[in-house]
Formats: sequence, C-alpha cells, structure tokens
Amino acid sequence: MEISNRLKAIPPYVFAELDKKRAVVAARGVDVINLGIGDPDQPTPAHIVAAMQEALKNPLNHRYPPFGGTKEYKEAAVAWCKRRFNIELAVDTEITSLIGSKEGIHNIIAAFVDPGDIAIIPDPAYPVYKSSTILAGGTPYTMPLLPENKFLADLDAIPEDVAKKAKIMFLNYPGNPTGAVCDLAYLEKAVAFARKHDILLVHDLAYSEMTFDGYVAHSVLEVPGAKDIAIELHSLSKTYNMTGWRIGFAIGNAYAIKALAQIKSNIDTDIFRAIQFAAIAAFNGPTDDIDRCNKLYMERRDVAVAAFRKLGWELEPIKATFYMWLPVPKGMTSSDFSTIMLEDAGIVVPPGTAYGACGEGFFRLSLCTNKERLQEAFDRMEKHSIRFDRNAAKV
Repeated sequence: MEISNRLKAIPPYVFAELDKKRAVVAARGVDVINLGIGDPDQPTPAHIVAAMQEALKNPLNHRYPPFGGTKEYKEAAVAWCKRRFNIELAVDTEITSLIGSKEGIHNIIAAFVDPGDIAIIPDPAYPVYKSSTILAGGTPYTMPLLPENKFLADLDAIPEDVAKKAKIMFLNYPGNPTGAVCDLAYLEKAVAFARKHDILLVHDLAYSEMTFDGYVAHSVLEVPGAKDIAIELHSLSKTYNMTGWRIGFAIGNAYAIKALAQIKSNIDTDIFRAIQFAAIAAFNGPTDDIDRCNKLYMERRDVAVAAFRKLGWELEPIKATFYMWLPVPKGMTSSDFSTIMLEDAGIVVPPGTAYGACGEGFFRLSLCTNKERLQEAFDRMEKHSIRFDRNAAKV
C-alpha cells in the first residue's frame, strides 16, 4: 500500500519528532528537561473541573451535541468577547465552536483554498498554517518575520501578483514561536490590505490573555469594518490550562463562519456537551488563575532572561506568550544547537527551522516548567559551555 501524495508533501509533525528524540535520550538514563512543547504545567482551574463533573451527571450531555456549539456556549463566548474586546457578535451567524484552534486553522483553509490558490502565511510560524495549505493543494507564500521588524510581517513587501492570487492570510499576535506582539494600528493596516485584495484575513489569537508588563492583546475585530473581511480563532487551551480538553471558537465574518461550520459538519460531530458547559464556567468564572499563571510565567521569564544574559545572549523580556525566541550561538545552525542541547545537556528545545525556513538561526524555549527546573537547565548549559559566544560553545 502507498500513502497519498498530499501526505508525502508535508514533513512529520515537529513535536512528534522531538518527542521521539527525547525518548531515545531518556532511554539512556538521562534526566531530560523538556523545554520544547507549549503545554501549561498548571492544572485546569477547579471551578471549571467542577462544572465538568456536574455536567457529566446530566444524561442529555451524553448525546450528540448540536453542530456549531450549544446555544449556551456560544452566548457565553460572545459575552466574553464583548467584555474583553468590546465587540458585538451575532450568536446565530458570527460564531462557531472549534475543537481547539488547530482544527479551526486546518478547516478554514479547507473551506477557502483550492489547488493552486495562494495562502499568505508568516514564517516562522505555527507549522499547521503551511502543512494544511499543502494538504488543501494550495501554495504557501511566506512573509518573513525578522528581528529588525520586531517579528511583524511586512505587508508592503507582498508582491501585487501574490496578493491578487491569494485567498487567505494568517496573522498570529501574540505570536508563536516568536512571542511578538502588535498594536491595533498594525491590525488596521492588515484589515485594509485584506479588503483591498479581497483576501480572508484569519487572526489566530490563542494567546490573548497571556500578556505581561501592561501589554494588552487586541482582537482584529476591534478594527472598524473588520468583520467585512476577517475572522478570528480563539482557544481555551492556554488561557485556562485546557490544552487536553480541545475547545475553542471562531468569530467574525458571517460568510466565512458559515463556510467553516459547513466543512466541520461534514468532518466532526462537535465538542462533547459537558466540555462546553465547563467552558461556560471558564468564561463566567473568576480570573484569579489567569493572573496567577501569568505571574508564574513572568517569574520564569525573568529567571530565563537573567540566565541567558549570563551566558552571553542579549535579549529583552517578552511581553506575551510563554515562548522565548533566541538566536543560536554564532557559527551554528538551528539543528546543530538543538542537537547539542539534547545530546550534551539533556534539554529539549525545537530548532527554529521547525517553524519555517526563516527560523534558521533561532531556537524556541517554552516556559512551561518550574523555576527550579529551568535553573537546572541553565546550570547544565553552563556546565557544558553552551554559550552564545561561539568560541566558548561546545561543538
């Protein structure tokens, strides 16, 4: 038997491959510190778990859920968006449920991209933007995210012929893997670009509540008229430590939401109803746990910044997400550095190229581990002379 050409066209998923390498090293008896995947190490807040437990008792919730999400879930999500971003949304037409935003990314591409169509995507970026475009038969056009531009995509650099052929464009701020943030003026420019070229603008806002030092993330739908051309993907995974629960929602342009919901109705049977009622408790409940987790991430960030500076890196503290995007030591490739970190120091960090060609020369570090474990990782780097100074780095 033979797999399809579409599957041959995409590489193995980066985190699956990293886990295989981690397992090989761990099998040798190495105590591996995994600073790779962005999976919160804190538990789901107790009031959300309690709501799930209560919902499980209702036999009605054991049956198929309605396509697009329960009315109660959509109303709670719309109310949350109103409180958080002061945006108005129609429950019947401008929101649909998602089994996590990753699924939403894949399915919105399937809904709009035909073979030969262009999808404009950032690079480096979450790998699903590119892989799902290829699976749909589309052509990814990458916007380089460069440090000199603060990792903001240069919309003015997109060629006219590319813009004319493009069907969809993705932005992700606060961003994975760079941790970059944008202001509302940047989103206004993106909306104007999308409207000019009749491109569906998709803003992936999975990290909206994971912000620090006074920075507040914006919804693209805060831009006047954005619903004419844009949708936004939201996830409860990072905000409420619910990565394994698989729940999110898409909001915005009614035509695009309808198309996304139609694709989904042919592929999945939506989110288990009890999880939707747990999510309602998340939307309506206290924000203490969000504040507590953000404080933890800031503390870990500050430990990491101090340690990296001691090891020769020059960097500024991130203002959002739990990712740090750093240059590899001089003279190394991203893959070289990732290998050295794992083989010499027993530390997992993804190479920048896992997020696209423009990720060469960088690596990503996740702050999803406690300060003591982080410090141990930096102590190992010091022990093995893994420093930014190429002459001191072990190769």
